[in-house]
Parts: sequence; structure tokens; C-alpha cells
Amino acid sequence: MDRLSTVANGLTSAQVAGAKPNHVPRRSSRSLSAIVRANVFTLFNLVIGVLWALVLIFGEWQDSLFGLVIVANVLIGIVQELRAKRTLDKLAVINEAPVRVRRDGEERLVQPRQLVLGDLILLGPGDRLLVDGEVVESDGLEVDESLLTGEADPVHKQPGDGVLSGSFAVAGAGAFVATRVSTDAYAVKLAEEASKFHLAHSELREGVANFIKYITWLVIPIGALLIYSQLKHSADFGTAITGAVAGIVTMIPEGLVLMTSIAFAVGVVRLGRRKCLVQELPAIEGLARVDVLCLDKTGTLTAGGMDLDQVLPLRDDHPIEDALAALAHLDHSPNATAQAIRARYQGARDGWTAGETVPFSSARKWSGADFGERGAWVLGAPDVLLDGGDAYDQAAGLAATGARVLVLGRARTLPAPQANGTRIKADGADIEASRADVEAGGADVAAGGADVEAVALVTLKQRVRPDAHETLRYFAKQGVTVKVISGDNPTAVSAIATGLEIPDAHRSIDARDLPYDDEAKLGELLDSHTVFGRVSPQQKRQFVTALQARGHTVAMTGDGVNDVLALKDADLGIAMGAGSPATKAVAQVVLLDDKFATLPHVVGEGRRVLANIERVSNLFLTKTFYAIVLSLLVGVAGIMFPFAPRHSTLTNALTIGVPALFLALAPTFERSKPGFVRRVLRFAVPAGILCAAAVLLSFWAAHSGTSTLVEDQTSAVITLFLTTWWVLVLIARPLNWWRIALVASMAAAFAIGLTIPFVRHFFALEPGDLSDDLTAVGISIVAAVMISVAVKVAGTLRT
Repeated sequence: MDRLSTVANGLTSAQVAGAKPNHVPRRSSRSLSAIVRANVFTLFNLVIGVLWALVLIFGEWQDSLFGLVIVANVLIGIVQELRAKRTLDKLAVINEAPVRVRRDGEERLVQPRQLVLGDLILLGPGDRLLVDGEVVESDGLEVDESLLTGEADPVHKQPGDGVLSGSFAVAGAGAFVATRVSTDAYAVKLAEEASKFHLAHSELREGVANFIKYITWLVIPIGALLIYSQLKHSADFGTAITGAVAGIVTMIPEGLVLMTSIAFAVGVVRLGRRKCLVQELPAIEGLARVDVLCLDKTGTLTAGGMDLDQVLPLRDDHPIEDALAALAHLDHSPNATAQAIRARYQGARDGWTAGETVPFSSARKWSGADFGERGAWVLGAPDVLLDGGDAYDQAAGLAATGARVLVLGRARTLPAPQANGTRIKADGADIEASRADVEAGGADVAAGGADVEAVALVTLKQRVRPDAHETLRYFAKQGVTVKVISGDNPTAVSAIATGLEIPDAHRSIDARDLPYDDEAKLGELLDSHTVFGRVSPQQKRQFVTALQARGHTVAMTGDGVNDVLALKDADLGIAMGAGSPATKAVAQVVLLDDKFATLPHVVGEGRRVLANIERVSNLFLTKTFYAIVLSLLVGVAGIMFPFAPRHSTLTNALTIGVPALFLALAPTFERSKPGFVRRVLRFAVPAGILCAAAVLLSFWAAHSGTSTLVEDQTSAVITLFLTTWWVLVLIARPLNWWRIALVASMAAAFAIGLTIPFVRHFFALEPGDLSDDLTAVGISIVAAVMISVAVKVAGTLRT
């Protein structure tokens, strides 16, 4: 009796209080302890901490300033990531769709974390299953388990069947009792086995990690050689240690990881202010690489709702309005079409009681019910339910105006539901379709020998988003190709796309006529056409794969359950906030306020992050390579290192640290291209080698005279600043007013520092020998010219 009561009425409040809750860790961000560990316990921090201690013990405290930079890096990194974490967690809560449950005999909405073991959970199309359970009610319930099993066909569920978390309802309605919740649920177990905190593929992150790895292996032997050389050729142990430390510290790109983290974190926060949830941080990188944007018409180009426009009778001897009202009120979770019809016909008519029903699904593109003595009725796409004739032609003419057109039909018997978008012939012939034809959505299938007689045409007005036109113009200017992919009639989709001035929108294709098993041919058609109609959910997935095979980086937007598979496979899945829970669960980016106009900001933010990280990577790795070359030459030659740690702290702050902070957050419209690592190396290696050569030449020229060691080091520091400052100028291009002000202020700060006695004394600078200093300037000018030529030849300058 308890089980029967639970099935009928759900749990009582007392049972809910004592049941196991559905506590699942969010995947949008890592924990506080993980953030602290990631920023504090790094190999570089360990190396620099040891070097810092050595300088404090054996050298002067002014030479230990580099240690404070590391402390600042750690604090800034933790604060920025915590800021991003708070933004992500707040938006994740907003994004969590409430779950319909029945408790104490009443239907309620609860948050996912408020579900408990034994809850009676209600399902409708688009609802995501968050826990495992057993079906107890089914009204044509179909569940898509492809994200778990890989099987594309929806599974019909009957009472007693099991359901797994991670799947989603695609048609019909039903209810199930939760049998496994929290970390016992199937999908949660899979996620935990994979990773508690998973990041999507990121060329940028992997590139930076590879830089760090290789530099680590270089620092160890070169640092050992440098220490040996300085100890062997220096009479002063403290001077030897500080010289060695100066070379080793300069080799470490300690700020590169920080700047990458800051850029990602600031990007998340900026997008969060626009009610855009980035569920995986590296998704920001994907935004920058997108060159093809696949748009689902409904919910993206058009607003989610529709209005019933006309009901055009084709026969006068049928109860058209009664049949429409009855069909629209069958579904407990009505879609936009049913809602529009319900708005005009407020309730089902008396005597219209349905027996057998076939719920609507985006794959079938029709729904129907058998009303006993009143007959079997179907409502759906004319090109699926009809096979030519006057009604078919009239529907095509209406669709050409951009209206959404449905046909209301009368059948001898209710057609049997097919898995995918199939045409139902009215000639009564039984045709067995091949699996390939069915999956392509192009087969002619006689559903149980049913005749479908067109009784009326129904037109619905779709609301084009007011911001769609400007948004599409932005993508055209940015070189992003738009593909409109819809389950609707291709003529209607083409009319709307043409009105929005999408290039080549007049050339539409019916997806049922596309090749199913020839990916190369499919890719060619996708490249040459813009509008695709009558696309099945499985085909949307195929489209994404075919475009990726042709070298495109594909973003997919959608809001319906039919978009889930394509969103999952796209390089970047973007879900609308008003979309189904299933789409929001698999997408990397969710537009919570449902504004299509947010997309340009999303793409722009991704481009800003990647382009600017590449700029600052050039800065930091130029420093690393000149330090490696200097350390090698000094170690082999057995001479003093040309500057002390405090000197590198000063020059690095003015030519790398401060400018990098501004450049990493600057606006930019450059579309990122693959090959991040290769481009950075082609810039940093020649620039670093030439900087090192110029510094060593200035130090040698000054050292060969009668000047002191501090004066010789001052000449080297002048050359080091001027050459790295010129590298900054090249990287900051194209120069606008604020970038000119930035590089000019860095030069002015260095010049002022040389004139103020306190600053000169603090940083151990003595520009006393005019001839040596002028020689250093001359060498710097020659080196700057050579750097410009070298990087231009390498093809890395931005124009």
C-alpha cells in the first residue's frame, strides 16, 4: 500500500525530511582549496622560493624584490579565480532548471538539490533526468539515452522500465520514482570516474603548459652551469650567488600562467555581467576560434513563442476547431505550437476523449490521437503527412511567406509512430524503410496502412527577434559564416533568413534529400548552402561532424531537445536560457537572459582573451629566451653575469609586468587561428637571442675599459631595457592612443628612475661613464632594427 500511495501521491513531507538528498558537486568551478593549491604549490614557486631565501641569506635585500612579485602573483591569481568562481556558481544556480515532482498529492517545483530518494518525478519533452529511477506512469513517454549509450533512437518507456540520469525525455509524458540519487546516480558516477573538475580541450592552456614543462627542464642544467661559473670566477660569494639567481629567475616566465588565469577569469566575469554562463573556462578560447555558426531558427532567430494566425478549412464537413482543441490539450507539457493553439481554444470539447495517442517529437514532426467514434486525427508538417496534391501545394505557398504551416488531418487509423522524421503516404502501401533512410529522415513510410486526409491548414506567426538583424551583420563583418539549420519547412526558413539578409539565404535545401553516407559530399553541400530545413536531430549532429571534417571550428546554438546531440558534438555549444534543461546541461555556454544579441559579446570576449594572451606570451617568453642565452654564454665564457636580480626586477616590471596587465585585458577583434605555440616561438626565439647578444655586447664593451662593475652593469641594464622596450612596442601594435601612452610612460619611468638619486641607489645604477652609456644606446638601436627585421621575416608582426 505504501508503494501504491507513493506512485499516486508522491512522498509526504515527513518522508522527504528523512530521505537521502540529491547532493551533487557542481562542475562549473573548482573548490576553494583546489584554487589555493593550484596557485601556491607550483614547481616555479618552489624554485623561486629557494632562490629568494638564498638572496636574503647571502646577498642584499634589494635583490630579493622578485620574491614579492611571486607573492603578488599568487594573491592576484587566487582573488581573480575566486571572483570568477563566485560568478560561475551564482549563474549556475540561476541556470538550474527546477524539477517537477509530486508530493503530498500535489505537483511542485523543486531545485535539483532538493530531490530525495523515493521522489515521484514528472517528465515532459525536454526534461533532463537528474537521478536514476523506475517508470511508474507513461503517456507515450520516449527517452533519448544517446548521451549514455550512443544509440540515437529514442526508447519507449513503459511502467516498470528503468531510466538513467544523463538521459532526457523527447516526447510524451510520464513519471518515475527516484531509486538512486546524489553520487549513486549513473551519470554522476561516470563524471566522477572521468574527473571531478574537467576542463575542455584548450590549445592555449596546453601550449602554456608545454612552455612551462620545457623551460623547467632547461632551467635545471643551465642554472647549475651558471651557479658553477659564478662561484668559480667570482671572489665574492654573495656576488656570485646573486648573479646566478638573476639569470635563473629571469629564465622563469612566472607571470605567464598568472596572466592566462586573469584573462580567463576576467572573461568569465565580463560575460557573467551579461547573464552569460560559461560552464567550462576554456570555452572562452573556443569562442575566439569559431568560423562557422550553426543557428537553430526557432528560439534563436525567432523568439520561443508563436501566435496562431489562421485556420484554413479544406473541408466543411469536419469539426475542425473541436479536433484542434482536443489535440492541443492532450499533452501535459505542451510545446510552443500546442500553447499557441491553446491560447485560442481554451479547453478541450466535451466527448473528445483520447484512447491511443502519439505524442509530438521533433524527429517525427507530427502528433496524433484516436478519439474513438470521432475518429483518428493527426497534426503536423504537411510535407511529412501529405504526399502531394492541392493541400500540399497550398501549404508550400503559405510557407514561402515565412509562416509556419501545419496540416490537420483525419486518418482511418492512427499512424504508428516512427523513430525519425518520415513521410506518411496516403495510398495505404506498406513500405519498409532501411535504417539509413530512416536516420536520414527521408524515407516514405506507410504507418500501418493509414490514409491521411487533409482537413485544414493551420498557420502560425513566428516572432523574429528584434536584435537578430544586427547580430547577424556583426558575424558577417567578423568573417563568421552562418548556417541556419531547422526542423521546419525549408521554404519557410529561407523566407525568414532572407528577411534577415543572411547571405545566400534564398538557396535552401530539404535535409531529407541530402546524402546520408557520403560525408565528403555532405560537407560540400554544407559549405555551398546556407539554409537547411526538415533537419532531424541526428542530421544536426552529422552537419557538425561534416563541417569539422572540413577544418571548420563550429559553434552550435539551440534551445530545443532536438539540438542536444549537435550541441554536445560542436566545438562550442551555446544554449538559450529559455531552452530545455537538456540543452543547457550539455552546452558550454548558456545565454541566461535568452538574448541573441549577447552572442557578439561572447565571441568578442573569446577573441580578446586569446589574442591578448598571445601578446603577453610573446613578452614573457622573449624574456625567458634572452635569459637562457645569456646564462649559457656567461656559463661557458666564465664571466660575471651582466646584471643583478634587482636590475631584472626593474626592467621586467616596466617592459613586461605592468604592460602585460594592460595588454591582457585590452579589447581586440582579431579572430584567433591555430598554431599558437608556433607563432609565439617564431617571435620570442629570435627576439630573445638578439636581446641577449646586445646586452652581453654592451657589458663586454663597458667591462673592457676602466669603469666599475656597477657602471658596467648599468650599461647592460640600459641595453636590456631599450631592447625589451622595443619588443614591447612591436607586440603592442597596432598602436593607438592608449598603447602609445603605455609604452611612452614605461620609457619615461625608466628615464626618471635614472635621474633620481634614491632610485639609482636603490637599484644600484650608476650611469657615470657617458661613452659606455652612449655605446649601450647605439647597440640597442642596432639590435632593435635587427629584431624588427627578424620578427617580420618570421611573419609574426600584427598589421
